[in-house]
Amino acid sequence: MAVPEAERHRGRPRAPPQAAAAAAMARPRPPVKSRVPLRRLLRVASVACGIQFGSWGSPHAWASIIWLCGPLSGLLVQPLVGHMSDRCTSRFGRRRPFIVAGALSITFAVLIIGHSADIGWWLGDRGGATKPGAVGAFVFGFWILDVANNMTQGPCRALLADLTGQDHRRTRVANAYFSLFMAVGNVLGFAAGSYSGWYKILPFTMTSACNADCANLKSAFFIDIAFIAITTYISVAAAQELPLGSSDRSSSAADGPESSNTQEAFMWELFGTFRYFSGSVWIILLVTALTWIGWFPFLLFDTDWMGREIYSGKPNEGQNYNEGVRMGALGLMLQSVVLGITSVLMEKLCRKFGAGFVWGISDILMALCFLGMLTVTYVNSMDSGGTSPADGIVIVAIVIFAVLGVPLAITYSVPYALISTRIESLGLGQGLSMGVLNLAIVIPQVVVSLGSGPWDQLFGGGNSPAFASSETQDRHMRPANGDSKFLLYTTHMLEGKW
Repeated sequence: MAVPEAERHRGRPRAPPQAAAAAAMARPRPPVKSRVPLRRLLRVASVACGIQFGSWGSPHAWASIIWLCGPLSGLLVQPLVGHMSDRCTSRFGRRRPFIVAGALSITFAVLIIGHSADIGWWLGDRGGATKPGAVGAFVFGFWILDVANNMTQGPCRALLADLTGQDHRRTRVANAYFSLFMAVGNVLGFAAGSYSGWYKILPFTMTSACNADCANLKSAFFIDIAFIAITTYISVAAAQELPLGSSDRSSSAADGPESSNTQEAFMWELFGTFRYFSGSVWIILLVTALTWIGWFPFLLFDTDWMGREIYSGKPNEGQNYNEGVRMGALGLMLQSVVLGITSVLMEKLCRKFGAGFVWGISDILMALCFLGMLTVTYVNSMDSGGTSPADGIVIVAIVIFAVLGVPLAITYSVPYALISTRIESLGLGQGLSMGVLNLAIVIPQVVVSLGSGPWDQLFGGGNSPAFASSETQDRHMRPANGDSKFLLYTTHMLEGKW
């Protein structure tokens, strides 16, 4: 197991100050590492655009079950990939091979999800209330997509941390760039999903099992593959990552006898690093976990909340629900725009007020937004009477969606910058540090995935209890600190409409 630098030197006798100064003057100084230009960091972070463009949603009835795939894979995949990338000796570099492999896996998963209806047809789906073949293909593809996202994002963030080193400002800028490209990917995804003529450009997507709507969204998946290919090439070409040299390997071997033992269990090494964490690292992990307990119910049920609670509709029953989903998609697109703007301003905010203070204020803002959603739900239930909501109610709901882009941008960037700079001082690998932070994200996702479905069904299928829980979690931690565009597609496919 890697032992921090401070731990290795503890207990050694110190030389007299005069002798230490003389030895320091006699020792040749290592060459000063030049700072990586910001435009190169921008190009490296661009892969987030392709990744986010390929992140799709799932229907309300299946959301919590399918989302459970993410944390189950993330508990092992990202820490393992980070651990392996820290020690990778490929001539192409430490991180780039995993980024390329993750991008190829995303492409494979997207093809499976886009062709779920066709795969179900080949497996014998010919009508009926459900299509087990299509459901199985979709869930399998979604699982692969989660694994691929973990395989790609962890090494990419670790690569950004490698390039910035101990420069805290550039680390924040690099993670803000990553958040910015996630916003760009969201906007492009919503734009692609809103256009209804893609199947005319790619007519081969229409099949016996896939009608015009299905083919249109399948075509959007092919566009996503093109975006992934372009952004991945730009990212890995800009990185100019050097292979892990013999000097790095020898220094790694000097960390202790544990790290040279190739038969050591990976999980022992992962959890063994916890004893080196300072109090500030534990606070970051705790606040991250509480933050994501608040975020996941919203990410699961955002447009569904608009369709059910605001437009008083039900899936596949009338137009109210579909209209609510479309308005929710508009709110999420505005949220992505706000997310991008906040990412651009991130460094100025952190430099003026401090990264921790900005993070804490953003969590308070998130809690207030969730409280606002509960208030809007209550007011609408008193006024609408099951009919279309008032224009003012819809505007307020969309504004809340848009404002949530501010805390979401900070959640996507500040915790990663804080953890990478503190892990760097401990002498642990950046890949492993991203994996450790990922544990603070996926464990809350397990809690939400297992509990959100039964919880909202207990209250008649509504979303308000989940948002109330989100607001409560955010309120308790204040002292510290394009899903919808494919909703109808997956709903229709899983319920046998296609």
